[in-house]
Amino acid sequence: MPRRVLKGTVVSDKMDKTVTVLVERRYMHSLYKKFIKRTDKFAAHDELNQFKVGDVVSIEECKPISKRKTWTVVTGEAVAAPAVEKKAAAKPAAKKAETAEKKPAAEKKTATKKTTAKKTTAKKDDK
Repeated sequence: MPRRVLKGTVVSDKMDKTVTVLVERRYMHSLYKKFIKRTDKFAAHDELNQFKVGDVVSIEECKPISKRKTWTVVTGEAVAAPAVEKKAAAKPAAKKAETAEKKPAAEKKTATKKTTAKKTTAKKDDK
């Protein structure tokens, strides 16, 4: 019988030689014909403790290693999370500088909008 291979994301690496992998699957509802997402968490054996949170890995079914651990990590693709955080942190600083320069122009626009606002008049009651 062939071994199942699943692809998922590492959500925990706090255990020794074990990672928790979140696998997402989609299936169609039999009555409503709408696709539904379901997730399962598997404990997988990571001999070298090389996979960290956020890595996308493939896990393969194996003989039971412990009570919950019946999967081993086959391959993994490291996600460059620190590089993304650095780029994201740099962008808000640049945006703040741009908004500081554009602030006086924005104040002028709001001032003109206030002067051109329509005045409301009270309706007279006819009896």
